[in-house]
Amino acid sequence: MRIGLMGLGRIGALHAETLAALPVVESLVVTDPVAAAAEAAADRYGAEVAASPEDVLASGVDGIVVAAATDAHPRLILAAVEAGVPVFCEKPVARTIEESVEVLRAVRDSGVPVQIGYNRRFDAGFAAAREAVAAGELGLLHTVRSTTLDPEPPPAAYVAVSGGIFRDCSVHDFDIVRWVTGREVTEVYAAGGNRGADHIAAAGDADTAAAVLTLDDGTLVLISNSRHNPRGYDVRMELHGTKDSIAVGLEDGLPLRSVEPGARFPAGPPHHFFMDRFRAAYQAELAAFTEVVAGLRPSPCSVADAVEAGWIAEACTLSLRDRRPVRMEEVRTA
Repeated sequence: MRIGLMGLGRIGALHAETLAALPVVESLVVTDPVAAAAEAAADRYGAEVAASPEDVLASGVDGIVVAAATDAHPRLILAAVEAGVPVFCEKPVARTIEESVEVLRAVRDSGVPVQIGYNRRFDAGFAAAREAVAAGELGLLHTVRSTTLDPEPPPAAYVAVSGGIFRDCSVHDFDIVRWVTGREVTEVYAAGGNRGADHIAAAGDADTAAAVLTLDDGTLVLISNSRHNPRGYDVRMELHGTKDSIAVGLEDGLPLRSVEPGARFPAGPPHHFFMDRFRAAYQAELAAFTEVVAGLRPSPCSVADAVEAGWIAEACTLSLRDRRPVRMEEVRTA
């Protein structure tokens, strides 16, 4: 099949490498506002260069992968849907939840599949956890802990347009909690602080945050996030039930140092950043998209899924601001 790729920044370059290696992708058409980035991808992967996203869509592609700047996501998703071309778009759907809801309404009845890039759904550990929960192996689930710790704070220019730690970072935890447990969030209580990144505090954002989510069956979820984990990129989940307890991320790349006498776990080296921790997941995610394009499966992460994670982020942002529990119906408008 013929796939178009819009955007060749850090994640777009990784997607170009992944797409070029998929046997089902016979040709790749790329575009980027920085012409040199598109030319470099063309030279490295034998891709064709298009001058604009419109030219990519006009080139006879079977599917589109959007890795452009967030502001462009709604326009590019809707352009692909209008052209009848299946589209994969990195999260978020849009910069604001209001825009995301507008996209959802526009594509909901289009019949054109849209897949949003929440890559943890394609990680082997998280997939195994979902299967264990669905099979009843844990018994009655009572506690979930989900952690995302970045190795260092993002730059000021990124923070200024990120929407805040809950919308930018924690939203991955919100999505994967919904996916693994199969439950919905009914209430949140969030807290946050600043532990040294002055430019994040100046932007009115927290660099360290926590949230307690209550699921619709009473399960309690503890979310922990920080921009300060110099040992590496730490993503984990624990699930505790009345029959068993399991964990995702307890492997030798875990960026955590044990001080127990004689302990040799984890053996390292620790994961440095998201692209080494989730490289296999990114590959599986785009392989799944080619199956969506071929009509072999529905979207494994719809716009509606992404919007639900977005509503949880909105509730946590409000809870942090008002220092109180927030019910989901307070923020959800669609």
